[in-house]
Amino acid sequence: MSQTEAETPKSKIWEWIKAIILAVGLAMIIRIFLFEPYLVEGSSMDPTLKDGDRLFVNKTLHFIGKVEEGDIVIIDGEEEKIRYVKRIIGLPGDTVSAEDGRVYVNGEELEETYLNSNKEEAEQIGMLLTSDFEEIVVPEGSYFVMGDNRLNSMDSRNGLGLIDDDRILGKSEFIFYPFSHFSRTE
Repeated sequence: MSQTEAETPKSKIWEWIKAIILAVGLAMIIRIFLFEPYLVEGSSMDPTLKDGDRLFVNKTLHFIGKVEEGDIVIIDGEEEKIRYVKRIIGLPGDTVSAEDGRVYVNGEELEETYLNSNKEEAEQIGMLLTSDFEEIVVPEGSYFVMGDNRLNSMDSRNGLGLIDDDRILGKSEFIFYPFSHFSRTE
């Protein structure tokens, strides 16, 4: 047996080991810096997101993107393992308020068509979907967020407060499971 024939199994094993290390390394880089799956827990984003929906979250915001009004974002809850999913309502420098169930950003009523079914439900029980609150000026480096299920959401109005930029972990891109909910998140 020649020397090259004897080394062939060892070199094949080494090639497999290198390929596996490369694949694991790439998967870690993608998950840490680019995209990550996220499980929705709770009803604060109903009807847009349901409890148990699984999302792909774009984590590139801090180096190649930006957060815009209406984006659905994942927020670090600052407590161990707690994260929140909310919608961006006010950007840095904006003034946000609510009156007669309507949300205003910089004095203009915010068009929130994604809340139509929730508005109907609130009217049926004789409540305003969004309770009134005085003007809040969003400081630089912060965001005002709200859940779509305004009657049952802890957000910038009541508990979470304004969200610092560094607490935004990423932006929801689409629901990938369950397949019946497969869609872009908007």
